[in-house]
Amino acid sequence: MGNGQVGSEHAGEGSRVRRALVVQGGWEGHEPVQVADIFRRELVGAGFEVEVADTLDVYLDREKLLGLDLIVPVWTMGTITKEQENGVISAVQSGVGLAGCHGGMCDSFRQSVRWQFMTGGNWVAHPGNDGTEYIVNVIKDSSPIVEGLEDFPVVSEQYYLHVDPAVKVLATTRFPVADGPHTANGPVDMPIAWTKRWGEGRVFYCSLGHKANIVEMPPVLTLMRRGLLWAAKN
Repeated sequence: MGNGQVGSEHAGEGSRVRRALVVQGGWEGHEPVQVADIFRRELVGAGFEVEVADTLDVYLDREKLLGLDLIVPVWTMGTITKEQENGVISAVQSGVGLAGCHGGMCDSFRQSVRWQFMTGGNWVAHPGNDGTEYIVNVIKDSSPIVEGLEDFPVVSEQYYLHVDPAVKVLATTRFPVADGPHTANGPVDMPIAWTKRWGEGRVFYCSLGHKANIVEMPPVLTLMRRGLLWAAKN
């Protein structure tokens, strides 16, 4: 879709159609269009009506936002206006779910501390860059989102984040793997996936997903699918 255009797709039947908005854009290195399409596919498969937008102005439509079950941001390193920010933050506070991954949610708007407060964390570094091999450690019994999942390896960016202490952590990774000034602090377990609340809204985040192929990894896709549905209160 071209800039400023909005598309939608319908699927599923029932007494109430569940609605999700996927907002794609920002830095193209994170493959926002491809990642957004994965989330669209998974939500359509779960019976959602899905709208995909490639402009942040969609956050200005209060009526649209309040009619949603879920907002999925896929937007890295952009800027957001106060009016756009107020729209999405207010919608989540009112009960609309928010779920996303990697830089598409927790490296979206570096100047917006309110966005960071809502999402539960913000990216600060990825020592070793892409191609770092590390283990994702699943916290057993932390949530139905991780039920049946085992620890698994991944070769990708390993996100170092500043994390809200209020989040409920579902999976972690051990630092350091790559060398750097952070190694002087010794081993730390960095959250990879978490849930939190923002007013009446549910928030889910997973730091995996540097490229679409990482999102498509079976354990990552399971995490994301379940996290999307949890945030939408399904």
